Amino acid sequence: MKIATYNANSIRARMPIVARWLAAAMPDVLCLQETKVPDADFPEDEIAALGYRTVYRGEKSYNGVAVLSRHEFERVSYGFDGAGDDEGTRLVTVRVRGVDIVNTYVPQGTSPDSDRFQYKLGWFGRLRDYFERNYGPGDRLVWVGDFNVAPEPIDVHNPKSLLGHVGFHPEEHRALAGVKEWGFIDIFRKHHPEPGHYSFWDYRVRDSVARGLGWRVDHIWGTATMAGLSAGAMIDREPRLWERPSDHTPVVAEFSI
Repeated sequence: MKIATYNANSIRARMPIVARWLAAAMPDVLCLQETKVPDADFPEDEIAALGYRTVYRGEKSYNGVAVLSRHEFERVSYGFDGAGDDEGTRLVTVRVRGVDIVNTYVPQGTSPDSDRFQYKLGWFGRLRDYFERNYGPGDRLVWVGDFNVAPEPIDVHNPKSLLGHVGFHPEEHRALAGVKEWGFIDIFRKHHPEPGHYSFWDYRVRDSVARGLGWRVDHIWGTATMAGLSAGAMIDREPRLWERPSDHTPVVAEFSI
């Protein structure tokens, strides 16, 4: 079972890339973040023509999450409350082939001295509560998405200069670790412990991809059960080099289900 995550940074702008990548990679499940489209305008028919079912919740210009699956959705819920009234455009949970997949677009945080940064820290606490209420560490559970945090020094291109910036701040590290301690393993790092792997390159930095000036903020984490079933993981950098790319690129993990 191949599960992927991708911050599309506008599904309508990135639909050609999504279609091209799906045809080449053929994941069982693709989780999207920052779809930036109200539900009435989501390209469901285009995606169905590619052989994928879709669930989604979005809004104009901001946020938005979706899950594309080649298989039936056995369960779907939105937001922390399940109905989508509480962060429904940032969190969607599905069950596919007996595996629960929680797809999140974690708040970015803006700046460490902002209220939005404090909201981000609290969001991780709320997410841990969500896992505690609904799951056990032994479940077949995968948490994916744009976490908006690079967890370790090897996850950014210059840890000394970037430490303290949003996305690589000690308070974010503690908040993320609090969720991880519930019972998650970083699936990508299980297979690739070495540095130099990134999933995001800032548009504003000239030649950031070629110069290796990246961040690893997009993740696929799983319970010990899923980590034991994981057969491999990779970051596919190629879509970041295609025409009109997102500033992120897909992350993929395979499981022997």
